[in-house]
Amino acid sequence: MTGDELRQAFLSFFQDKEHKIIPSSSLVPHKDPTLLLTSAGMVQIKPYFLGLEAPPSRRLASCQKCFRTTDIDSVGDSKHLTFFEMLGNFSVGDYFKKEAILWAWDFVTKYLKLPEERLWITIYLDDDEAFAYWREVGVPAGKILRFGEKDNFWGPVGNSGPCGPCSEIHYDLGEELGCGKTECKPNCECGRFSEIWNLVFTQYNQDQSGQRTPLPKPNIDTGMGLERTLAAIQGKSSPYETNLFSPLIDRICQLSGKEYGRGGNTDRAIRIVAEHSRSITFLVADGVMPSNEGRGYVLRRILRRASLFGRKLGLSDPFLNEMADVAVGTMSHIYPELMANQSLITEVIRVEEEKFITTLDTGLNLVEKLFGEASVQGREGLTSEEVFRLYDTYGFPPELTAEIAREKGLSIDWEGFQAAMEKQRERARSGQKLVLLSGHSKGNAEVKGKLTVTHKQTHFVGYKEYNSRSKVRDLITNESSVRSVAEGSEVDMMLDRTPFYGEMGGQVGDSGEISSQKGKAVIINTIRTPSGVIIHRGKVVEGSISVGDEVEAKVDSARRLDIARNHTATHLLQADLRQIVDRRIEQKGSLVEPERFRFDFSHRAPVTEEQLNEIQRQVNEWIRQDLRVEAKILPYSQAIAEGAIALFEEKYGEEVRMLEIGEPAISKELCGGTHVSSTGEIGIFLITSESSIGTGLHRIEAVTGRKAESLIESRLTALQDVAKEVEGSLEEVSGKVKTLISELEAERKRVLSLERELSRRIAEDLPGQAEQVSGVTVLAAKVPALTMPILREMGDILRDRLKSAIVVLATVYNNKPNFLTMVTPDLIARGFHAGDIINQVAKVTGGGGGGKAAMAQAGGKDAAKIDEALQLVKSIVASKISLSSEGKD
Repeated sequence: MTGDELRQAFLSFFQDKEHKIIPSSSLVPHKDPTLLLTSAGMVQIKPYFLGLEAPPSRRLASCQKCFRTTDIDSVGDSKHLTFFEMLGNFSVGDYFKKEAILWAWDFVTKYLKLPEERLWITIYLDDDEAFAYWREVGVPAGKILRFGEKDNFWGPVGNSGPCGPCSEIHYDLGEELGCGKTECKPNCECGRFSEIWNLVFTQYNQDQSGQRTPLPKPNIDTGMGLERTLAAIQGKSSPYETNLFSPLIDRICQLSGKEYGRGGNTDRAIRIVAEHSRSITFLVADGVMPSNEGRGYVLRRILRRASLFGRKLGLSDPFLNEMADVAVGTMSHIYPELMANQSLITEVIRVEEEKFITTLDTGLNLVEKLFGEASVQGREGLTSEEVFRLYDTYGFPPELTAEIAREKGLSIDWEGFQAAMEKQRERARSGQKLVLLSGHSKGNAEVKGKLTVTHKQTHFVGYKEYNSRSKVRDLITNESSVRSVAEGSEVDMMLDRTPFYGEMGGQVGDSGEISSQKGKAVIINTIRTPSGVIIHRGKVVEGSISVGDEVEAKVDSARRLDIARNHTATHLLQADLRQIVDRRIEQKGSLVEPERFRFDFSHRAPVTEEQLNEIQRQVNEWIRQDLRVEAKILPYSQAIAEGAIALFEEKYGEEVRMLEIGEPAISKELCGGTHVSSTGEIGIFLITSESSIGTGLHRIEAVTGRKAESLIESRLTALQDVAKEVEGSLEEVSGKVKTLISELEAERKRVLSLERELSRRIAEDLPGQAEQVSGVTVLAAKVPALTMPILREMGDILRDRLKSAIVVLATVYNNKPNFLTMVTPDLIARGFHAGDIINQVAKVTGGGGGGKAAMAQAGGKDAAKIDEALQLVKSIVASKISLSSEGKD
């Protein structure tokens, strides 16, 4: 059975059971703001389970495109995928556990003909009802295992939604793939058992606080992983061995000259390239574009990871667009959006990979430089900030940074890195700054999945007007073009003419209102498509709006003015940077919002504080001069000849819009954005930060107008509060604070001296707690709260006194456990390694770490488990000695 045959067999089976077959929804979950990407088949079913929408049938079945970001770093082994297809059958208040279990067992055993002796069932701990139904279909009691909430309670998807206990069907791939332990059963991490089908008995709705309440009617939500199930059917140990991946793997082998199937790092790299190339193809097809946030960040991350591992296979030139062509060729008969968007897919991938390759060598060099600096500074490895910057700025995979660290006997701050990543995910989840309906232009058609809307460019009148009389051309809701939308409906609205600026060129889109005699819509964002159509995204709050209606489009003028002030200020800033810092400076990106703006530019060295102060003074002087701001339409060649600045990567037409500030001009730039009419309208300009965002790239962030005024007020208030605290005037604050800092530093040194004395005294008593394990001296002890530097000093003392020993110290500092391990040279020679020991010990508390053979340190999460972790040390040593003895025998 092929993948196509399995997909069709599943859908036909449930169609015969009176299920309505529904098409896969997009990987971009338009109806669920809690989700980054569609990660399960039930995402599009969720509104039906919650009673928010009426389902087309109470019985549904689908094959859904899915993407899970949690598995990105695991891709490369034999089982993990980011993109996959989920076969699912759903009951919206119709049938429940009995039917779901009976049909699942029938399909797996009678239609797929998987041998029953290889199938195992897992259920939720107290789900006796499910247990009884599995026994009814003939599953032996000994092959029905009970697990807790971690393994057998599903959902919700995102922060809230439907959830409930679940029951899984696992397939035994064979003892030869297992860990060899007698207790090896489903949910063992060895990889012997593959979960092929999850039956979720959706009984509850979980709110944002985690509270669960019973649903009015229980539902069924099942998910069968097509790739895993196909591997079981074809007798393969991995989805990568099936016909779904063979065309991709064959192509990467052709391009690289490598052979798949010999194991090791080559196989891993091939799997990464094959899997990620398929994933990026589907993401771009569904409208996701590379960026540094949200879904675009996910796309950029896996594209760079694929390119990086292609380099390990010897591919130094861009190649992922060729891999995308293979994915389109093998899957577009099921997902026609791939073929419809093929030119866009290959172009986006090619351009993005070319950009990455140009910075990759620089990134690798920066990694080596950072490790060198860490070594010189006496640090054991990289900080979380360094690891995250490598990843966020250069797309440098953290696992590669870790590999380089291990080679050098160094460590990286994984816990801190994960915390930084979680902050990034939270921004992505809450920001929702993506253009969800960003099709690509194909003539005058905007293509979005199966929906095609054809119309002319929108006439933009917003350079001079904030209001306009317009006519509604088209309305789109729930990915469908409609004739009318009623109160409460979210809608994308297209007009014949508009004063609303559509997000473009770094400037965010306008917000405001669109109203007619029949209704009113609040517009929260405006988007401009590549073909010049302006989409007004909002919600109908009164009455209804229909295609053909005469409407008044009214921009939020106060917000627009805030944006305009910031945009004009970016032009002043660039002119000043080129005047004060370096004439060769080039703009590399910008973001213009109502409350702030950022400006990215090329420059090898940091902008000094003196230069920043001079820039701020000069820009404010230009503002006070109230210089005229004027836009001109002229031929591109003439604008360049007159000295206008153009973005290197931007494509311009024959006629361009040039913004000129001052007479004679202090700034000339090609720009389609909205601006003030004179610089005096900006009010005031304040730089809030300057930073490096990569080799040769810097960023300045600033505020103007109302935001600058409020920032000055808040800073002055804060300074006045400090003055009160130090009992001085504003002029005296600086001196008094310096005095306080000096006193605090003296106190810090005194406390440090006391800590050292305390650690020395403790170290004098600890050797008496050492124990002998098969002739090896082992000291595992918990000590009072100490910083890691003091803990290392204590370790040095104990190592020197014990002469030959393994020392493991644990302490709780800032409510988190910290561990230190030291091994003397004679025991290193016997195969003991501090890094190996500490990893096992710290794992008990939910942490990890690493280091050299002589010394390693680690952190944890659960301080209550420190004693349990320390008790493990003796058994680790004993086990090592036992293995060494067996080797000699």
